[in-house]
Amino acid sequence: MNTNILHTKVQAFIDKNLNADITKLILKGSPFKDISVQELSNQIISKKKSQTKLPTWFTTANIYYPPKISIEQTSSEKTAAYKANLVSGKSFIDITGGFGIDTYYFSKKFEQVIHAEINNDLSKIVTHNYNQLQVKNIKTIASDGLEFLKNTSQKFDCIYIDPSRRNDVKGKVFLLKDCLPNVPENIDFLFTKSDTILIKNSPMLDITATINELKFVKEIYVIAVNNEVKELLFLLKKNHKEKIEIKTVNLLKNNNQEFYFTSKNNLIYEFDLPQSFLYEPNTAILKSGGFNEVAHQYKTSKLHQHSHLYTSNNLVDNFHGRTFKIDAVYPYNKKKLKKELSVNKANITTRNFPKSVAEIRKETKLKDGGSVYLFFTTNCHNELIVISCSKL
Repeated sequence: MNTNILHTKVQAFIDKNLNADITKLILKGSPFKDISVQELSNQIISKKKSQTKLPTWFTTANIYYPPKISIEQTSSEKTAAYKANLVSGKSFIDITGGFGIDTYYFSKKFEQVIHAEINNDLSKIVTHNYNQLQVKNIKTIASDGLEFLKNTSQKFDCIYIDPSRRNDVKGKVFLLKDCLPNVPENIDFLFTKSDTILIKNSPMLDITATINELKFVKEIYVIAVNNEVKELLFLLKKNHKEKIEIKTVNLLKNNNQEFYFTSKNNLIYEFDLPQSFLYEPNTAILKSGGFNEVAHQYKTSKLHQHSHLYTSNNLVDNFHGRTFKIDAVYPYNKKKLKKELSVNKANITTRNFPKSVAEIRKETKLKDGGSVYLFFTTNCHNELIVISCSKL
């Protein structure tokens, strides 16, 4: 941590160049003898990335920014604020502290908070920033959080863990045991230190596989921001043996879309052909796997077991996702389709369809955009169809 960066003139230079061309700036070199141009450019890039993601940090004077990867990997303030309402108590420890956004918001719900971060430089940065933010109840420790727990006699009301993916793991789908720290391997020990464990995971994790890796899962949260899934949360309560509550939330600018259900409900629902309206659930619901619950709670019919599109004759109010008025339904026919549609551009979505959007655009010559929405899917008779809609 180069404290020269905190000098008034340097901070003014960073603010002045937030929208500058970084490549050109680097070529010019640093105007400050005790600060490299790489250090300057990192502060500019990381602060710029924080403008909308971390507005409290962005608007606070003399915040020191870590390498941009820490900004990219950290929670946004929006998701951190939501998470902080899930638990409360006297003592809390974040054993994978990172840039400290989550810990900051949890400190508003707990009396005593520990931020443990194995990276000594990052821990110093977080300590400095908490001072700038005037936080008084967070103790920062430059240590492996798991090792700290093993060497303390203290028990906590909640342990928070944000495991990081191991560098040697390939591919997009991975298990919790492929992360550091290895939570499944240490789960019994962790429950000797707290009866409540909250684990943040990447949205790439498979929910069912993660449940099977853990113990005492009480609640699962699928958190999206503006219809993009950002993280999965697993709330564990020692000795919990009841059904798991699955809660999805889509954090929007003016409101939140929340959809709750209980795992392993044996629901009866109907399949039907497209009716008057079409519904596509938001991404948080789709990630949760609560497809049958959508049909049950909104009293809609599914087009097909694997299509995850829903239909009804009467308009459903406040559906958590996109709602469309169905204008026409066509059997999928590559040769006839362009003529039947009579449009030059459309918004295309595929659900349970053998071709990609790119392949469809190539064969139909349809450009992207316009007011027409086309869903290429499979109906309850296993027939390939195209649903032409208007968005409501």
